[in-house]
Amino acid sequence: MSITHRTLSITRSIAARCVVSLVLLMGLSVSPFLLEAAPKGKTEILSMEKAAPAAVVIETAGTEQELRRQMRTKNGVDELKVGTVRFSEAATNSYGFIASKHLGLALVTQSPDLALERTPPSSNAYEIHKLADGSGLLVGFLGNEIMQEVKPSERPKNIRISLYSNPAEKAPFIVAVPFTKLVVDQMPRRAESKKPDGPVLLEMDLQSTANRKALGK
Repeated sequence: MSITHRTLSITRSIAARCVVSLVLLMGLSVSPFLLEAAPKGKTEILSMEKAAPAAVVIETAGTEQELRRQMRTKNGVDELKVGTVRFSEAATNSYGFIASKHLGLALVTQSPDLALERTPPSSNAYEIHKLADGSGLLVGFLGNEIMQEVKPSERPKNIRISLYSNPAEKAPFIVAVPFTKLVVDQMPRRAESKKPDGPVLLEMDLQSTANRKALGK
């Protein structure tokens, strides 16, 4: 009986050690995956935030030509080198133009790409900037009150804006808003019905976070 009891004790001890070893091995094999998963998820979140730049504003009044020059300098963009090109194929640090009608269609249908032209196709065309990281900004004009709401890089809520293609009495300040934060549900319209060549305005929601894919993706 004594030998049998001792044998059972030894067997149980060996079994317990095996179980402990197995648990430790499982822990070692699982831990690296858990440790790797956290940084990877964090990196993806930061990547998404980086793809949605803040709006760029210039808080001084001036002529349209001077304001556009200041905005281009601030965003570090130069004129396109070709006549017409898709946004996805345009060089980074460049700017081009798009007719308001074509811009409206592209934004309403959430087109993944835009056709940019080196020179404005009309007097009320919109200007597009392609930044160094490949993201896009839509340039237009706003009033001072709404511009102060657009300016913060982090906003607690979405806001409704009317972005003019050119300076107007109600919109003398230039601004550039990120495409990834725009939601558009209507086409642009003339600011003044009796002036077909005058500024047009495009109403849209400027989201607090990125809500659509980047242009050209």
